[in-house]
Amino acid sequence: MPRPPTAAQRRVIDAADPVTGRLKGTDAQLAALVKRGLAFRHPRPPHDHFLTPAGHRLREAPAEEAATTAPAEADSGVFAARVGGEESADRSPARLREVRGAWQGLLELRRMTNPGGATDRPCGWERAHLVRAAALALEAAGHRPATGDGVGYRVRATPQPEAVAVREPDLTALRACAATLEGAGWQVSEHTEPRTRERYILASPRRA
Repeated sequence: MPRPPTAAQRRVIDAADPVTGRLKGTDAQLAALVKRGLAFRHPRPPHDHFLTPAGHRLREAPAEEAATTAPAEADSGVFAARVGGEESADRSPARLREVRGAWQGLLELRRMTNPGGATDRPCGWERAHLVRAAALALEAAGHRPATGDGVGYRVRATPQPEAVAVREPDLTALRACAATLEGAGWQVSEHTEPRTRERYILASPRRA
């Protein structure tokens, strides 16, 4: 488990702008947060620093939980959304809170990195992490990921360069997943597996 931030770093995180996630601190503090995957440096001048989804997640956690709920993938800044097929699906209030924080952080990344600050379509991070991005959109909307052999969504990579497959044995639930992804800025199409006749959807990030 990665080490929790220092007290000084935690104060910088807690003092972040509640809407934009903009950070203020010394160069050393900001560089340390970037290294931990909790902040990123905006590529355009004035090159301000902002919380990543992992940073937003940590900021929303109560201080007493910070040491035990540090993001499992904080070093990469990637939120571990449920892609389906995990042994169990945590539905605790803490999990729901961190999913909500990660989704809000991702929307902020869209605003900061998409042309014109657009939040209605995926950003570069999502195109580089297709499965996790689609899974986060689904989990944040309240869809249930599959556990073991149970029902629920499963998001998987495909041979296509910018598409993921989403499977859900319940057709109504599958189409609800499609509606969620469309609302999150993905292009979605429904297909039938030739051999099994199973219905599934293909989803790709919308560019414009």
